[in-house]
Amino acid sequence: MGYAPNDAALRPLRAIEYDAFARVTRRLSQTWAGRKSDYPALAKSLNDNLSLWRILAMDVAEASNSLPQSLRAQLFYLFEFTDLHSGRILRGEGSVEVLVDVNMAVMRGLRGEGEPV
Repeated sequence: MGYAPNDAALRPLRAIEYDAFARVTRRLSQTWAGRKSDYPALAKSLNDNLSLWRILAMDVAEASNSLPQSLRAQLFYLFEFTDLHSGRILRGEGSVEVLVDVNMAVMRGLRGEGEPV
């Protein structure tokens, strides 16, 4: 229906961010499990995860971002780490476990369960 309410517009930003991290983290785990039979799916999930981190990095790099400077720096560092580690995974030199752990830490922070990193 063209005039149906947009649920995303009614949800808090943190909930939307949490859901984005939850979706990409779930796909990372699933595609890692099937990496031998579907490597392209793993590569796509790594790219999707990196795209989410890139958006977050651009946001925390903005001078108008209201997060504390130290948290912004930590999140930007995690983007850089995610970028480097994703390349290692694609070369067969690492696993997604650490990326899943990082994402889960951010998700805990978005839920208000302590520091996100």
